[in-house]
Amino acid sequence: MPTKKDDYLLTSLLNGDEKGIAEIYTQVFPKVASFVTKNKGQYADAEDIFHKVLIQLATRIKIQEFNLTTSFDGYVFTACKNLWRRELNKTKMWVTKDQIVEPIDNEKDMAIAILDQERWELYKEAFEKLSGNCKEILGYFFDKLSYKEIVDKTSYLSETVVRQRVFKCKAKLSEYIQSDVRFKELKEL
Repeated sequence: MPTKKDDYLLTSLLNGDEKGIAEIYTQVFPKVASFVTKNKGQYADAEDIFHKVLIQLATRIKIQEFNLTTSFDGYVFTACKNLWRRELNKTKMWVTKDQIVEPIDNEKDMAIAILDQERWELYKEAFEKLSGNCKEILGYFFDKLSYKEIVDKTSYLSETVVRQRVFKCKAKLSEYIQSDVRFKELKEL
C-alpha cells in the first residue's frame, strides 16, 4: 500500500518539486541502473529508461485518474524493467532484419509504454486475487521451473497434478483479467 512518502514523491513528480525529484533519483534510480546494466545495457540506457518512465507517469497522471496501488519506487522500478525489456526486444528485431526500420516516434512510443504499464497493472491486480497456492504455483511456472522442479518445491505428488494445477490457476487468472471492465479497452488498443 502507498504511504505518505509515496504520495509525496508522486506529488513532487507532478509539480516538478526539485527536492522531491532529487529524492526519487536517490531512492529509485540506483536500482534501475543496476537492473539495466546487468541486462545488456549501459548507464546511459538506464538514465534514458528512467527519464522516459518518469515522463510517462507524469503524463499519465495529467490525462487520466491515477491511483497508486503499490509503493512509488516499486511502481517506477517495475515500469522501468518492463520498458527496458521492450527496448531489448525492439533492438533484437532491428538486428535480425535486413531492411531499413523506421524509428518509432516518441509520442507513439510513450503511448505504447503507458498501455503496456496499464496492462501490467491489470495483470498484477488479477494475480493478487488468486489463492496463495495459485500464486505460488504460477510464480514457479512463470519463473520457468520445470514441472519436476515444482513438484520438488511443493507438496504435490506428481508432475501431472502440478500440470493440472497450473492449468486451473492460469484459467482462474485469465477469468479475473477478462472479467475486469478495463480488459476490453486494453485488448482493443
